[in-house]
Amino acid sequence: MPHKTIDRFVINEDISGVYLMRNCAIKTSANGSSFLACSLSDNSGSIDAKFWNYTGPVGASSSDDGRPVLVRGKVGEFKGVNQLTLSAVRYAEEGEYDKKDLVAVAPIDLTEAGKKIRELVNSIADLDYRSICEVMLDRQGKAFSVWPAAKTVHHSFVSGLMMHTYNMLKTADLLAGQYKEVIDRDLLIAGTLLHDFAKTQELACSALGIVTDYTVKGQLLGHLVMGANAVSEVAAELGVPEKKAVLLEHMILSHHGEPEFGAAVVPMCAEAELLHLIDLIDSRMEIYAETFKNMETDTFSERIFALEKKIFKHK
Repeated sequence: MPHKTIDRFVINEDISGVYLMRNCAIKTSANGSSFLACSLSDNSGSIDAKFWNYTGPVGASSSDDGRPVLVRGKVGEFKGVNQLTLSAVRYAEEGEYDKKDLVAVAPIDLTEAGKKIRELVNSIADLDYRSICEVMLDRQGKAFSVWPAAKTVHHSFVSGLMMHTYNMLKTADLLAGQYKEVIDRDLLIAGTLLHDFAKTQELACSALGIVTDYTVKGQLLGHLVMGANAVSEVAAELGVPEKKAVLLEHMILSHHGEPEFGAAVVPMCAEAELLHLIDLIDSRMEIYAETFKNMETDTFSERIFALEKKIFKHK
C-alpha cells in the first residue's frame, strides 16, 4: 500500500506503515510499568510516539536509532502536538519499504556533481594542492557522496555533504576571480573541497544514510581537527612543502570563523576569510530553504536557533 507521510497524519487516524525509529528508549512510567518512547520519521517530518506497557525488544538498543520499523498505531494529540500511540512494532524487512519514502536526499544529480567537482580539482594549477585533493578525494570513496553534512541545522539529509561542498566550490570559483588580487585560487579551491571532509569520521550514520550520533573521535576531536590532521598526513606522504600544508590546515581549522562557533583559530589569511564566508552563505541559504518548505506565504517562522531570529517568507 502507498506510504502515508507523517505530514498528512490527522487526529484519530489509524496508521500502519514503515517509518524510521529515532531517539528510542524504554522507560518506566509513574505506575511502574515500562513503555517505549521514541520519534518516528520519514522524508516529510517526524512525530513523537509512545507504546504503553511495552518491554521490547524493538527500541531496547541504541543501535535501533535510525532503523526502519513497521508500526501500527493511532494518531492522538498531546499539548497541542500530534502524537502516535502504538499498538504494534517490529523491525521492517527489505522489500517492505522504499528508502526514498523514509529519508530526505539531496536534490542534485550526484553523478553530475561528482564530475564537476573532479573538474574543479583538475583545474588547480598548483600540483601540490591538487595532489592532496586527489588523494583525499579518492580515500573518501563512496562516503563523500552519501554522508549528510550535519546531524541537524543544514544539509542534514543523505548526500548533503556532497551538495554543500559542490555549492561552495562553485561560489569559491566565482569569487576567486572577483578577488584575484588577494586570493590564491588554488588554495581556496583546495580548502573549500576539504573543509568538511572529516565529517565522514565525525558523524555516525545508519545503513540508510542518516546521522544517528557523533562518533567518539567526532566528539573528542571534531571534524576541523581531524580534517587538518588528515591534510598534514597526506602532505607528508606526498612531500608537500610544510608552508603549503600549514596554509591548507589553517583553512580547515578556521572555517567556522570564531572560537565560539567551533573554530580552532580565527581566519588569518584572505583565503581562510573567504572560505568562512562562503560556508556561512551556503549553510544559511539552506536553512532558509528548509524552513520555507513548511511555511505559508507571507508568514513568519518560529525563532530559528541557528539564525538567532525568525524569518519571513514572501511571494
